[in-house]
Amino acid sequence: MDLEEWRYNFQSEADGLLHGDTWNLEFDYSIQPERSQRGWKEYITRTSARFWCSLCPRGWPSNRVMVLFHMRLKGRTGTVKVRGFGQSCQNCSDAQMEDPSIDPENITILMKNLVTKIRIKCYKEGLDVFEYHQINLEVNSSHDPDNCEGCREGICTN
Repeated sequence: MDLEEWRYNFQSEADGLLHGDTWNLEFDYSIQPERSQRGWKEYITRTSARFWCSLCPRGWPSNRVMVLFHMRLKGRTGTVKVRGFGQSCQNCSDAQMEDPSIDPENITILMKNLVTKIRIKCYKEGLDVFEYHQINLEVNSSHDPDNCEGCREGICTN
């Protein structure tokens, strides 16, 4: 995952919508679902991504990739922590969880939805609950819960 691309998309979507406050976005692989620190709000969503095994040449697409956001506004500064949940290769016995590679269009959709959640959860704006939907990838095999980090954490959705 390319942090600079995520930050750029976040700032583009947030521009003018977050009450003039300064918001920062960072990757944090230590955040856990349903265990946000005091004062932090949580948003869990699903997107599509591609994965590549670091042990063999196999790559695969998935439309069930979970993304976790923890967000907090303290004073005039907001922080968003992001964690994309990985998947491991079905073919390699010692496979590690690989990071998702999310297409720019889906990063933009994630950021649009995130900004809406920030406005609702951190600024208490009474917005309609509407989410932009991900752009699905062509997937030729069924989801593999044994190799999905989101499934292992109990947050993977259909």
